[in-house]
Amino acid sequence: MRSELFDALPDGTDVHRWILERDGVRVRVLTYGGIVQTVETPDREGTEGQIVLGFPDLAGYLAHPGPYLGALVGRYANRIAGGRFPLDDRTYHLAQNDGSNSLHGGERGFDKRVWGAEAVGEHAVRLSRVSPHGEEGFPGRLEVSATYALEEGGALRISYEAVTDAPTVVNLTNHTYWNLGGAGAGDAAGGHEVRIDAGRVTAVDENLIPTGELSPVEGTRFDFRESRKAGPGYDHNYVLDKGVTGEAVTVAEVRDPVSGRTLSVATTEPGLQFYTADHFDADVPFAPGDGIALETQHFPDSPNRPEFPSTVLRPGEVYRSQTVYGFGVRP
Repeated sequence: MRSELFDALPDGTDVHRWILERDGVRVRVLTYGGIVQTVETPDREGTEGQIVLGFPDLAGYLAHPGPYLGALVGRYANRIAGGRFPLDDRTYHLAQNDGSNSLHGGERGFDKRVWGAEAVGEHAVRLSRVSPHGEEGFPGRLEVSATYALEEGGALRISYEAVTDAPTVVNLTNHTYWNLGGAGAGDAAGGHEVRIDAGRVTAVDENLIPTGELSPVEGTRFDFRESRKAGPGYDHNYVLDKGVTGEAVTVAEVRDPVSGRTLSVATTEPGLQFYTADHFDADVPFAPGDGIALETQHFPDSPNRPEFPSTVLRPGEVYRSQTVYGFGVRP
């Protein structure tokens, strides 16, 4: 593992890149936005390939923030309806950066911040920052960290922790887009085979806000309980069969039949947002479907849905979440 100066923001703030290598897997992580810039793994022939969408320089991320390529997303991943939520008899108002809704932490969420970084052993880096009370409208001073570790065998584990000095809501995820054929290899959404261990999805309205109904996937295009090719048109939260767990449990697998590469996803979270990247801006150098995102998280709009698993964090509690990405090959 090593770190290097990557670039600097327009205000002069340095951005570093950490390079993790273990058992045939190489991962590059930026201190800007906690971005997973690259993941390199071998295909069935042993040829290494870069399997996530990203930019070669900081300018690309600054010019195209909308897709959240590879980013650490928070303080609240996904949508909060109307940009507001109640907590302890108060209503908090957030930036409305997705129509009338708040998305992925607001106008300047965790994906647009420079994080402190320190090595943890030989194969991990811990990013950390303090989100002050009132940042993007969220209450409480939040001390948050995300540790990126390459485990034996080359799996990438991301471990999140946070504590607060006042009641708040927290929901963190990673927004990497995967193309197991190699970044730039074409239509991942149409070519990859996907399995998700979920019998229900959170039904949504026209603004992708949950209605409160948990809809069975059986007999619908949302059923990925058996591996199959997806195609376009997905930006939906899957209600994972396992629920909230103390340890990461495997909940999804993706396979590229051409390269033979596989990706497994294990998590402690109760939900997984499956997104086929249908809404890339015309000026982003990727086409719709060039990558797929598998965002492990709590459900969208949970702060306004008391029937959903809670995202409330209170003083004296510790927010913990883990997601593990495993890499392999099959014939």
